[in-house]
Amino acid sequence: MNKKILFNDGWEFAKSSLEADSTTLKFEPIDIPHDWLIYNTLNLYENSIGWYRKKFTCAKEEGKQILLCFDGVYMDSSIYVNKQFVGEWKYGYSSFEYNITDSLVDGENEILVKVVYQNPNSRWYTGAGIYRNVWLKIRDENQHIVTNGIYVTTKQEDDRWLVEIDTELVSYEDSLLTHTITYEGQVFAASKSVVKASNYVTHNVQTIFVKNPLLWSPEEPNLYKLITELYLVKSDKDSKESIEKIEYIAQNIGFRKIILDPQQGLLVNGRKMKLKGVCEHHDLGALGAAFNKTALKRRFKILKEMGVNAIRTAHNMPAPEFMDLADEMGFFVVSEAFDVWEIPKTRYDYSRFFKNWAHIDVRSWVMRDRNHPSLLMWSIGNEIYDTHANERGQELTKMLVDLVRKYDPKENGKVTIASNYMPWENAQKCADIVKVVGYNYGEKYYKRHHEEHHDWVIYGSETGAVVQSRGIYHFPREKSILADDDEQCSALGNSPTSWGAKSAESCILAERDTPFSLGQFIWTGFDYIGEPTPYHTKNSYFGQIDTATFKKDSYYIYQAAWTDYKTKPMVHIIPSYWDFNKGQMIDVGVCSNAPKIELQLNGITIGTHEFDHEHGTQLVAWWKIPYEKGELKAIAYDETGKIIATDVRKSFKDARKIRLHADKESLIANGTDLIFVEITVEDENGNIVENANNRIHVNVTGAGRLIGLDNGDSTDYDQYKGLSRRLFNGQVNGNYRVNIRTRKDLYGSNF
Repeated sequence: MNKKILFNDGWEFAKSSLEADSTTLKFEPIDIPHDWLIYNTLNLYENSIGWYRKKFTCAKEEGKQILLCFDGVYMDSSIYVNKQFVGEWKYGYSSFEYNITDSLVDGENEILVKVVYQNPNSRWYTGAGIYRNVWLKIRDENQHIVTNGIYVTTKQEDDRWLVEIDTELVSYEDSLLTHTITYEGQVFAASKSVVKASNYVTHNVQTIFVKNPLLWSPEEPNLYKLITELYLVKSDKDSKESIEKIEYIAQNIGFRKIILDPQQGLLVNGRKMKLKGVCEHHDLGALGAAFNKTALKRRFKILKEMGVNAIRTAHNMPAPEFMDLADEMGFFVVSEAFDVWEIPKTRYDYSRFFKNWAHIDVRSWVMRDRNHPSLLMWSIGNEIYDTHANERGQELTKMLVDLVRKYDPKENGKVTIASNYMPWENAQKCADIVKVVGYNYGEKYYKRHHEEHHDWVIYGSETGAVVQSRGIYHFPREKSILADDDEQCSALGNSPTSWGAKSAESCILAERDTPFSLGQFIWTGFDYIGEPTPYHTKNSYFGQIDTATFKKDSYYIYQAAWTDYKTKPMVHIIPSYWDFNKGQMIDVGVCSNAPKIELQLNGITIGTHEFDHEHGTQLVAWWKIPYEKGELKAIAYDETGKIIATDVRKSFKDARKIRLHADKESLIANGTDLIFVEITVEDENGNIVENANNRIHVNVTGAGRLIGLDNGDSTDYDQYKGLSRRLFNGQVNGNYRVNIRTRKDLYGSNF
C-alpha cells in the first residue's frame, strides 16, 4: 500500500564557508528539524553553507516510486542521492518533493542536502537549514493519488451541505475511489466511484450530502474526518472481481459559511464577527526556526487566552502543522506567500528567484493548504514595492491572483494583499484587482477609501507596532521616552514608533469603531528574533508576549477588550511588580473585561472605574500613586457588584530560593515533545521577586535534556543553548526534551 513515513532520524550535519565543498567536511549527528544559525547568538546571520547527510538502506521494488519530501528548507537547497543531483528548491518556505527512485540502489544509500545561506536575504531572522519535517513517500507508480491532489469544497443548501471532492489521480488500471466522512469515529456520509484506466492524470469528482453538520468557527472548531481510499480492481480468470487497497488518506474538514462583505465586514455562519488577529513570524524563540508542534501549540494556547481568533503568517507560508493546529484550536488564517516579488528588499532575498519560481511556489502553497477550514485568505504579498513602483505591479498582481484561483477555483480562501502603499494610485489599482484589501498602518484611509470603492473589503492586515519590553517602566507615562542607556522600551506604552499606533488602546478603538472593516492583525503576537526597533539589539520589541513566551502588560489590555467577563473574567495591574523607591510617583493602570474595577493599596481604596467596552474611550484606568511598601490589589466586579476577578502586587525582599513551574509533569517519549519550565526566585517569605536579575545555572539529570534557555530580553546575547541565563524582570524559561520513555519530576532537578 502507498505510504508516507517520517524521515527525520539519522541525519548528520556539517557547516562550511560559502566557498567550501563537501569533501573535507566533518559531520555530526543532529535532530531534524534543525536550524544551524540559532546556536550562535553572536552571529545569527552568518554567511555559510549547511550540509545534511543521511545514510539508509533500501530494497527497491519494481513498479514503486520513492519520493523525498521536505516541508521546508531555508533556503536555496540542492539535493543529491548517491552523488547524483536530483533537484533544487529556491524558496525557504514552500513544501516540495522529488522522485528519487532512479537514483536509489538496493542496499545502502546516501542523501546529501546542500543549503546556501547568504546574508542579507530577509528583513527578519529566518534561521537556516532543514527546519521542518522530512518525509519518505512510497507509492505505486501506476496507481496513486497525486500529492495534495484532493480538493474539497463545501456549500450550504438549506439544512444540508454539499461536499464536492475533486481528486487528481494516476490510475493505469481500473480502480475504486471511496470517500467517507466521519465525526468522532461515526460514519456520517460516504460515496464511491469507479475510475476507469487511463494513461493520463485524471480527475474524479464526487458529491456527498451531509445533513445538519456541526459548523466550524473560531469559538466552536468542529471538525469532521474525510477518509479517502483508493482500491485496485482485479479480475481473476473466471472474471470474478476483487479489490486491493492501494492508498489511504485522512484529513480534517469543516463546514463553515464565510461572507466578506464591503459594508457589513465578516459574517461567519450568518453571524457578524471581527478578526481579532495577530501577525506571527515563524521562529520559536530559543528553538530558532526549527519547527516543533508542541511549542507552537503552547503559543497558540497563549494567544487563545488573549482572545485572538485569527493569525496572519507574516510573511510566508507556514508549516503544515500550523494549519492543522489552527483547524483544531479555532483560528482563522491569512496565509501569506511573499515579502518580495521582482524588486528586492535585501541583496539575497527571494526576488532573485521570483520570476522562475513564483508559479511553482504558489502551486505548492495553495494545493497543500486549500482544504483547511481555518483558511480565510491567501495573501499574495506584504508591502510589495512593485505594486507602487509602476504598472508592472498590476501585471504581477493579476498573475498571482490567477495562479491562486487556478488551484483554488471555488475560493476556499479569498485572495488579498497587505499594503503600506494604499495612499498612492498604483497600489490602489492593484487593490482593485484583489478587492479584499489589507492595510498596513493605514487606518486613517479606511473611511475615504470605503466611500470611494464600494466593492472593496477593507481590513487591517498590520496594525499596532507599539514597542515595549516586559517589566520595563519609564515614568512618567505621559512622556514619550526612549532610554538609550538600557536599550529597552517602556511597557507603559510611551515608546511609540513613528508609523504605528500611539498605544494598544488606540489600536483597539480604531478597529472597534469601524463597522465595515473585517478586523485587524496587530504587529505582533510574540516578539521575534531580528528586526529590532528602535535599538540594534537581538530581537524585536513589538510583541504582546516576549520570545520566552512571558506576557507583557499590553497582552492584558487586548485580553480585556477581546474576551468576555461572563465566561473568562480578568483584571490586570500595571506595573507587573511593586518595588520602587519610597515616595516615587508611580503610574498605576488597571485593565479588565469587567464592567467595574476597584484599586486598593494596603486595604485602602485608591479609586474605582467603570468600563464601557462597546462605546467608551478609556480602556485602562490610570492613577498616580506615591510608592509605599505593601499590597496593591485590583478587584473586578460584574454588573451586580459581585467580585469576579482579582490581581495583586506585593512588595518583596531579596531573592533567597528558586521556584520552578513546569507546564506539565510528563513527556511523550517521541523525541519532539517538550516541557517548559518557568524559573523564578522567591524571597524569604515566599513572595516572587518580580524584578530579579539573578543568574540561574541549569543542570538536568536523568533522561531529559535542556534544549534552550530564554528570558525574553532583547539586549541579552547569552547563548540560547547555554546552561545559564540571567532572570529578566524575574523570569527565565527552560525548554526540555526527552528521547526515551520516562516520567521525570523536574522539580527535583539540580539548579
